[in-house]
Amino acid sequence: MAEQDHPPCPLCGRPMPPEASNEHHLVPKSFGGRETVTLHRICHRKIHSLLSEKELRDGYASIEALREHPEIAKFVKWVRKRPAGYYSRTESMQRR
Repeated sequence: MAEQDHPPCPLCGRPMPPEASNEHHLVPKSFGGRETVTLHRICHRKIHSLLSEKELRDGYASIEALREHPEIAKFVKWVRKRPAGYYSRTESMQRR
C-alpha cells in the first residue's frame, strides 16, 4: 500500500501506516473512557508525555482540544515535516 493510501492521523494529518499507529482513549480507561481514535505512535506518546490522565479527562478529551494545547500544537507543526513512518522516542512523562 502506498503511503498516500494510508488514513491520516487525526492529530497531525500525516498518512498513518498500521505499524506506526496506536489506539488512544479520548477519556482515559481509568476514568471509564471507551471511545478510541487511532493516532501515530509518536503523536500518542507525545500526548502522554505532556498530560496526565486527569488532565486528559478534564480538558483534552477531543482531538480539537489536544491540538489547542500549546506544546502539542508546537509538536504537530514540527512532526508534520517528518515522513509518515517517522518515530523517535519522546521524553518521559513531565508531570502527572
